[in-house]
Amino acid sequence: MSFAILSALLGFVFVTTVTPGPNNLMLMASGANFGFRRTLPHMMGIVGGMSVMALLVGAGLMALFDAVPVLNLVLKVISAGYLLWLAFRIATATPLEEWDADSRPMTFLKAATFQWVNPKAWAMCLSAVTLYAPDRSLLSVAIVAAAFTLVCFPAISVWAWLGTVVRQWLSNAARLRVFNIAMAALLVASLYPVPGLGT
Repeated sequence: MSFAILSALLGFVFVTTVTPGPNNLMLMASGANFGFRRTLPHMMGIVGGMSVMALLVGAGLMALFDAVPVLNLVLKVISAGYLLWLAFRIATATPLEEWDADSRPMTFLKAATFQWVNPKAWAMCLSAVTLYAPDRSLLSVAIVAAAFTLVCFPAISVWAWLGTVVRQWLSNAARLRVFNIAMAALLVASLYPVPGLGT
């Protein structure tokens, strides 16, 4: 892979991971509700999940979706259902003073697993492999996965940090509830660009 293509790949990964989507909206909500430090496992789970997904997509999952087109529809339906459930959970989150010992942000494993039902994650990985590892060789696919590993964390951490910035303002229970409902609505709206769902 040439330097020019590698630079383009890194730019692609940065732009696609820093722009709004299910992961970033949930990170902003988590940062606001739990703080940056407690959101770190969530962020690391996203990075790990995206990197593994990119590897597996390049290693053969793309061919499976090409061979069995109905899997695309099944994935979209499952993804939409899960995102709607997450939106409901965010919208109905309790105010800070009502939290109990069981209230906690998303874990590493849950965040990593979430990538498999995240429409934007699928779109990013499929596009990255198609554009930057068209031969699907082990080396080129590994470079794509490494790009997600290196670039994803700094890009998504901005959203968790933004959540912490508004955290003080959200110490008011009514404002926190409005914020959580707005984040849930944006999460649902993020389904709109998914072909076959929103268009």
